[in-house]
Order: sequence, then C-alpha cells, then structure tokens
Amino acid sequence: MSDLFDVPFEFDDERNDRDLAAAPRRIERRIYSVTELTAAIRGLFESRFADLWVEGEISNCRVWNTGHMYFTLKDGGAQIKAVMFRTSLRYLRFKPEDGLHVVARGRLGVYEPKGEYQLVCDHLEPHGLGALQLAFDQLKKRLQAEGLFARERKRPLPALPRRIGIVTSLDGAAIRDILKVLRRRAPNASVLIRPTRVQGEGAADDVARALKAIVRARGVDVVIVGRGGGSIEDLWAFNEEIVARAIAASPVPVISAVGHEVDVTIADFVADLRAPTPSAAAEMVVAANDEFCHRIDRLTGRLRAAAHADLQRRRNVVHLLSTRRGLAAFPARLAMRGRHAAEWTHQLRGVTRALVARKARHYRSLGQRLETHDLARRLAAIRGRLTAAEGRLTGAARRAQHRSESRFRALAGRLENLSPLAVLGRGYAVCWNEDKTAIVRSAAAVHPGDAVRVTLADGELACRVEDMKSRV
Repeated sequence: MSDLFDVPFEFDDERNDRDLAAAPRRIERRIYSVTELTAAIRGLFESRFADLWVEGEISNCRVWNTGHMYFTLKDGGAQIKAVMFRTSLRYLRFKPEDGLHVVARGRLGVYEPKGEYQLVCDHLEPHGLGALQLAFDQLKKRLQAEGLFARERKRPLPALPRRIGIVTSLDGAAIRDILKVLRRRAPNASVLIRPTRVQGEGAADDVARALKAIVRARGVDVVIVGRGGGSIEDLWAFNEEIVARAIAASPVPVISAVGHEVDVTIADFVADLRAPTPSAAAEMVVAANDEFCHRIDRLTGRLRAAAHADLQRRRNVVHLLSTRRGLAAFPARLAMRGRHAAEWTHQLRGVTRALVARKARHYRSLGQRLETHDLARRLAAIRGRLTAAEGRLTGAARRAQHRSESRFRALAGRLENLSPLAVLGRGYAVCWNEDKTAIVRSAAAVHPGDAVRVTLADGELACRVEDMKSRV
C-alpha cells in the first residue's frame, strides 16, 4: 500500500498503465534537518537580497548593552525585524527613535537559532529630511531642554581682558583674520593660541580637548573658538555634543565664531556670545576695551572740570575773606606763628639730640658691662679647665691601670707556683680512695685489693692495691 505514494500523482492514463504493468520503482527522498533547511534558506536570502533599500517606520527601537540596536521597520501592511550592529551604528549622525520614518540599506539575513529572518542594516537616513539636519534638530532640542541655551547663564565679556585665548586651526583664514584685527585695535593684547583640527573625523574631540586645555592656562579671560565658512559637513564638528558640553563647562566667557553670518551651529547657541565671523569676534573682544578707554577719557574730563571749578570757588572764598577787616593782619600773624614754630622746632631738635646721645652713652656702658659677663667667654674658660682636668684624669687612670696590671701579674705568678696543678705538671700525682672523699697520705691507710683513684696532670687512673710498703 505504501508503494502507491512513492510515485507522482501527475501522469497520463497510458503512461499509468505501462507503469502499473511494470515492476514498481521507489523514488529517492531527500530528508533535511532543521539546521540544513535553515542554512539553505539563509543562503537563498543572502544571495538574492544581498543589497537592498527598505523604507518604513521605526518601532520597538532599543539599543542593548552590547551596543547593537534592534528595531522593527513597518508600514501599513507588514513589518520586518531589523538589527544594526554597533560598528555601523556609531557612524549615524542622528539618533534613531520610535516613529521616525527612515530609509534603511542592508541585506536580508536569517537568525538560525530562532528561525527568523531580519534586515541587517549598515546605513540609515531619514526619509524626506537630511541626517545632519535631523541630528542638529535633535541635539538642539535636548540641550535647550537642559537649559544650556538659557540667557541667564550667558556671561558678559571682560572689560579689560589680560589674555585672549583662540581655539582654531593654524591653516585656516580665521586665525589670520583674528590676529589682524587684534594687531590693529589692541597691539598690546596677550594672545594664547591652541591649535586644533576643525574639520573631519575626530575634529569634535580635538576641539573639546583644546577648549579644556586653554581655559586651564593662567590668565586667560576670554576664549574665541571657531573657523571659516564651509558646508554643513565642514562645520559639523561644532554641532557635536562634546563641543557644546566643553563650551558650557568653560569657566571663562566663550565667543563662537563659526563660518559666516548665515551659518548657525550648536556652538553658537551654547556660547556666551555669537560672532557672525572670526573678524567680528576679535572686534567684540576689543570693543569692550575701547569702550572702557573712552569711558575713562570722559570721566577724566569731567573730573578735571570739577576740580577746576572747585579750585576757582575756593580762590573766590579766600579772596573774599582777605578783604575783611578782622583778617587784614592775618598774614603777619601767620608769619609770626611760623617763626615761633621754627624756634620751638629748633629747640626740640636740640633736646632730642642730647637725649639720644645720653641714651647712646648709657647703651655703650651697658655693652661693656655685659662683655665682662659674657657667657661665651665664661664657657670657653670652663671648657679649657675641663679639658685640662680630663687630661690629668686620663693620665691618672692609665697609671693606676698600669700598677694594677703589674700587681695582678705578680699575684698570678705566685698563685701559679702554689697551684696543685703545677705540682702535678712536674710529674707528681694525688691518690684518692675509691669514692674520692679522702686523699691517701699513708700506705697504711689502704690494704691489698682496695680500689684507689690516682689524679694526674692530664687525667685520672682507676687502680687496685696489690702490695703496700711503708717507709717506717
């Protein structure tokens, strides 16, 4: 019965009759594993849809801790899962978010562990709006919400800047324009230049590092940061968040001078003051100086006029008083008082000199008396006496030691002569009883067979008495 299902169903009647009449034949079946089937589907997808553009709306957008972004592209009739790896995500100028209509470029792939197909994107761009403009609008909205554009945090320029910092490229026209204006309007101004790249990959990081470095320099009161004109791509370094944060964190006022008057960047909104051109930025810095100098000139003129008017008024008062009768002899009385003052001054000077001379003599006499009781001299005399006494004491000690050593050697010699060990050394011996409690002085004190001990100069002998003889 199973053989009926091993032949195809689509055949004509004649061919069917011949096949039924003939011997039945088995068709070879190909059985795929799930992995093999998924790999085959993946190969078909990746070869057929290797490079394609897909338009749709982003939803369920999420960036995982691995740095990869997973999202869904959808339209009114369908949806497809998509992924953008971090190596491609870091090159995006804008931030993908839900509801954003984009055009994605990538390839169709299959995620084999789950058996799902997805779009692997390597590029995204907003539909109907440039990526740079969208990134600009997103960053501007976010920084404005944080208050970085608020007028309250803007600081005025210093009236007399001691040192002007400049952050720009040394190869551009901006640095030449700034220095030209400063040389013409403020030739004595101190200028500190921190070169940096203002265009290309990594330029934003370089500008931020330059800003942080120049504000740490001693004496910098204001900083000009900017460059000449160009396209939005050329000026994009000044639209990066890292540059905006560096400007906001600057402890001194910052003037943004990026491009021409029609060019607007994020740095212009964050800076304390925006200049339409680099030359205008230099003029703004020295404008406060010029205004301050003009104000000083005006105040000087007003002060001079007020002083002249006051002096004239006082002269009129003196002239009026000098015409009165009671003050007619005032100059003569004033001259007399001046003469008396001079005489008293002369006398006072003489008394002062005499007093100073008497104090000086008293001082000298006290100095002479003090010299007789000078501690240094007394200490020197005491030190001399101590040195002499030390010498005498040392000599006496040496002589006493010599005498003691001589006496010690004599007594040691006498003791050596009286020592029993010396006697033993000349060949004599000491005979003891067996337990060494008594010295045997007589032959009669022992008997044959008794054990005795004989002490020699370099040892001891254990002996037994075999015979005894008495001298009596």
